[in-house]
Amino acid sequence: CAVNIQPWPLTSRMESILMPLPDTTYPKIAKSAAALLMSILPCLAFAVTPTTFPDAAASDPAKLGWMVGSPPPPERTVRFADGSYFQFPAMRWSVSNFRQLMPTVNVSRGLGEPVALESALRQDIDALSFTPLGAQQSMTWEQSLAATYTDGIVVLHRGKLVYERYFGVLGPQGQHAAMSVTKSVVGTLGATLVAEGQIDDNKRVVEYVPELAGSAFGNATVRQVLDMTTGLKFSEDYADPKADVWAHGRAGSPLPFAKDYTGPRSYFEYLQTVQPQGEHGTAFAYKTVNTDVLGWIIARATGRNVAQLLSERIWSRLGAEQDGYFTVDSIGTPFAGGGLNTGLRDLARFGEMLRNDGRFNGQQIVPKAVIDDIRRGGDKQAFAKAGYDLLKGWSYRSMWWVTDKEGGAFMARGVYGQRIYVDPEAELVIVRYASHPVAANAANDPVTLPAFEALARHLSR
Repeated sequence: CAVNIQPWPLTSRMESILMPLPDTTYPKIAKSAAALLMSILPCLAFAVTPTTFPDAAASDPAKLGWMVGSPPPPERTVRFADGSYFQFPAMRWSVSNFRQLMPTVNVSRGLGEPVALESALRQDIDALSFTPLGAQQSMTWEQSLAATYTDGIVVLHRGKLVYERYFGVLGPQGQHAAMSVTKSVVGTLGATLVAEGQIDDNKRVVEYVPELAGSAFGNATVRQVLDMTTGLKFSEDYADPKADVWAHGRAGSPLPFAKDYTGPRSYFEYLQTVQPQGEHGTAFAYKTVNTDVLGWIIARATGRNVAQLLSERIWSRLGAEQDGYFTVDSIGTPFAGGGLNTGLRDLARFGEMLRNDGRFNGQQIVPKAVIDDIRRGGDKQAFAKAGYDLLKGWSYRSMWWVTDKEGGAFMARGVYGQRIYVDPEAELVIVRYASHPVAANAANDPVTLPAFEALARHLSR
């Protein structure tokens, strides 16, 4: 969920840390660590700086044979309950198979026929050359896919499918975790309801969700939630075991709670505990709980949770090939902050709809005013206070990252490399699913950002 976190390859790091302890102590601590991991949702990971990771080829989940066999061998079995599902490199299998590991709720594509994407595949893209940020040597587009641990990527240019690749265990018929790209999808729903007058973004959150009156969100406006300029006492420092993000993860766990656990047991309950820090509206601060609050506001305003509303308002109208799904907490609440899973081509349809000012499949799905507002961007001064060195001049609006590129290019960003990139001026949409070993976007942005810009220039010639 967060943008500045790194995963812990548990098998190697834990072993090195625990080795000096007596043999009888090791299983007890390992069991405790597994219990902690068990409570954390798929977007979360430990913030311990890794040493080295196997490259994309060496960590290929198909070649390693995760979960193959009846049953799979113990050393190739992953489970949610013990945390093994999110240890690298096993997580490269998990992100394409969350529905096998966790409870979920469907996002129906409806009963209509899929709308085919017109294909005009190009052979010149793989050889496209660019220089990563801070590097001296150039890299090809094809090399960038391995460098970012890409699981699948689709490129649409002027509405036509010009490039499509899949790796590992993801294929055209598969679904993959969108991670925090989910936020931008939910933000689009929220902004649509604002444009239609079903939600007033100048109203206080408490007017929609009275239960949040005693929390930091109560006196924030809906717009401040949408743009993540809320003042919250909420730490997403994964290196700190006492950070709020761990409590958020525990509350959202779909697994049974320990008998002595007295904390919140759902996303709804947890959000009521978030306390204020600082002033609303002064600075951008990326915090997942904002999107969970938006999901609650949407549910109150429409009587539909985000999975139901996404199906009814967008997914069933796109001509999608597949249903999507959300992971859920113990009472079935969709994880609005990072729980969406979709097929890659359907995510491309969503991006193409946005590129076309909200119109797709012969109908206006999202109001044009929503897209215009996103493209104009948010408060750049508020965004600058967050200190993103690689994103200078960017802003954040309705849970979309708006670039400084002329023409209003905007992006959805998720940990481990998930992306939707919409460049209206270049008539380009890029969607990528990935399983990079490092969660932080800063780990792949030096490759991703210049690669996407180079492709936009190349296709615009």
